[in-house]
Amino acid sequence: MMKSKRSRAPTSPIEVANRKTDKQFIADYLQPETAKESSWVTAWTHPTTGANYGISLVQPANLKKEDLDACFGLLVETSKKDYENSAGRWHPDKKLREMRSPELRYVLVKEEETGELHGFTSLMPTYEEGQPVIYCYEIHLRSILQGTGLGPILMSVHTTVAVNLPPTTKVMLTCFLSNPRGLAFYKKLGFERDDISPVPRMLRGKMINPDYVIMSKRIRPDPATK
Repeated sequence: MMKSKRSRAPTSPIEVANRKTDKQFIADYLQPETAKESSWVTAWTHPTTGANYGISLVQPANLKKEDLDACFGLLVETSKKDYENSAGRWHPDKKLREMRSPELRYVLVKEEETGELHGFTSLMPTYEEGQPVIYCYEIHLRSILQGTGLGPILMSVHTTVAVNLPPTTKVMLTCFLSNPRGLAFYKKLGFERDDISPVPRMLRGKMINPDYVIMSKRIRPDPATK
């Protein structure tokens, strides 16, 4: 009789985090018992309109199709032009495949009265150049939510996860240089150009300038530099 193969046990904190359920992920990295404070909130009120919004965390396996479609639609609404004008161009099928990556966690913002999605961010515990990091894949808000203070609240989710998931060293993200508002937003939150961000280079006698920047925010020292 053949023995059944056992699934391989997680071998790193990043693997452990990516195998957790949404409930476990929140309990361990957003609301741990040892934390003095937490940035995680499940309700938010618009400071001007008074509308109430619910905030939830969900991984792609548990994400409803209509919610994924709404996230993709919001991305198209806010960023499609930046993609079209970039060297990589706009490839909707490729982007959708990326948005279905199983290790992603979505933080959804929905208006309570209508259930309509008005914003989201997505994150992934991963490795970048061998370093454990939290990568912010997306953050998009409808215009009615921009400038309300919700953006920093959503970005604080990434930082909170990084703080509570050692040995994570930093939070990272990519921003198009054609998005000055986004660049200013990230810089205000303490993000700086990362060392691995591309630089201008000469190719076949022509200077090639990158159309995006990789930014990061240090959470704890890199053990390799000690």
